[in-house]
Amino acid sequence: MTSMPSGWILAGLGVVAALLAACAAGPAAPDWRVNAVGHLQRYEQAWLAGRSRAARREFDSARAETTRTGRADLVARVELTRCALQVASLDFGPCDGFAPLAADAGPGERAYARYLRGQVSPQDVANLPSQHQAIAAGGADLAAIGDPLARLVAGGVLLQQTRIAPAQVADMVETASGQGWRRPLLAWLGVQLKLAEQAGDIATAAHLRRRMDLVQPARP
Repeated sequence: MTSMPSGWILAGLGVVAALLAACAAGPAAPDWRVNAVGHLQRYEQAWLAGRSRAARREFDSARAETTRTGRADLVARVELTRCALQVASLDFGPCDGFAPLAADAGPGERAYARYLRGQVSPQDVANLPSQHQAIAAGGADLAAIGDPLARLVAGGVLLQQTRIAPAQVADMVETASGQGWRRPLLAWLGVQLKLAEQAGDIATAAHLRRRMDLVQPARP
C-alpha cells in the first residue's frame, strides 16, 4: 500500500478525501477502504445533523474497517476526524481516541491533534493542511477558508485561543446555517447569545433564543 503524504487532510477534515484519493489511484480499491469511506461520510453527515446514535454507529464501523489494516496512522486519521467535528461544534473535550495512537502516527497527525487543541508551535505549521496553516501561524482570516467545515474547525480553534471576533462568530453561525448543520449551528448560536447578553443587547438575545428554539429538534 502506498503511504499518503503528510498533508493528508485535504478537505474539511481530510480522512475521507485522503481515502477517496487513494481509491482513485491504481487498481480497484480494497473493500476496507471503500467501506471506511462510506462510513466516514455517513458519520460526518449524522454528527453535523445532531443524530448522535447514527453517528456513533457509523464511526464505530469506519474505525473497525480501518483497524483491519493494522496501521495506526490510518486509525489515527479516523479518530482525528471525530475530534475535528467536535471542535467544529465547540465540544473541546480531550481527543481520547487519538492519544493511544499518537506514538505511531506521523508528524501530520500529531500536528493536527495539537492544532485542534489550539496548541500549535511554529514547526507544526508546515505539517498542517494548507487551509489551516495561516490560522496556525497566527492569522485569523476565517473568510479565506473556502470549505465550510474547515472554516468551522478553524473557528473552533480561534475560539479556544480567544482570538475570534464577534463578526466572525456571526459568520460561523451563518456557515453552519447555510449547510443545515444543526449541531454546530446550535453551538455557535450559543456563543453569539452569550456575546449579546454580555453586551446588554436584549433584543438580539431574544432573537437568538427564538432561533435556537427553532433549530432544536422536535421532542417525540
